[in-house]
Amino acid sequence: MVSEFMLQQTPVARVEPVWRTWLERWPQPVDLAGEPAGEAVRAWGRLGYPRRAIRLHGAAVAITERHGGQVPSDEVELRALPGVGDYTAAAIRAFAFGLPSVVLDVNVRRVIARAWDAVAEPPAHLTALERALAEGLAQAADDPARWAAASMELGALVCTKRDPDCGVCPIKQRCAWRKAGFPAAESGARRQPKYEGSDRQARGKILAALRDADEPLARTSVLAEVPDDEQAQRALNSLLRDGLVIGKGDEVRLPE
Repeated sequence: MVSEFMLQQTPVARVEPVWRTWLERWPQPVDLAGEPAGEAVRAWGRLGYPRRAIRLHGAAVAITERHGGQVPSDEVELRALPGVGDYTAAAIRAFAFGLPSVVLDVNVRRVIARAWDAVAEPPAHLTALERALAEGLAQAADDPARWAAASMELGALVCTKRDPDCGVCPIKQRCAWRKAGFPAAESGARRQPKYEGSDRQARGKILAALRDADEPLARTSVLAEVPDDEQAQRALNSLLRDGLVIGKGDEVRLPE
């Protein structure tokens, strides 16, 4: 569950050291739930999208209060936890419990789009037809949990977005995209918004200052972390709205 939260929009290489340290400190949900939410934000470090840390802490509290400290395997109960959507619930069910689940990350969707639909990339948004096909494939597998892991690894390591290694692909003989002559994607690649100079970077600078501090800091002190006064205030206000920073008077701190 921890790895699924951390891996959202973040590569494995960045996640692994933080994940290991996290589980050494908080091996069970009750351990995390017993600490202030601000400690989760502090331990999250520079993984990015720190609201995930708040949600993971909230999920640990809910698991402790509602499920006796054990991560539930029921899909409805998982979906009721903070920060757990369709994908995360399915991944936990498949990889933690070995239960039949339709795990649809970008890599799995790309494998299905190419091998079964003969298109280079899946649609921007998950469609009903795409989900129906994925459900049929999972149900047809002898071991649905193993299929979930295998299709994910196939997309991540072989059927990659750029330069897929079709020569070693175990399903190349039945791949519809290969048989169609590898038609290119219809739309151009979407560009990742620039990080340097962005509000995201400004938020990160303010959070970094608070993580490194053992006590509340003056608002003027954290605002000074960002050269642009308007951007600094905008970033701080967004952190306050998200609950990642708590303000009291002229001071701000991580949540308790």
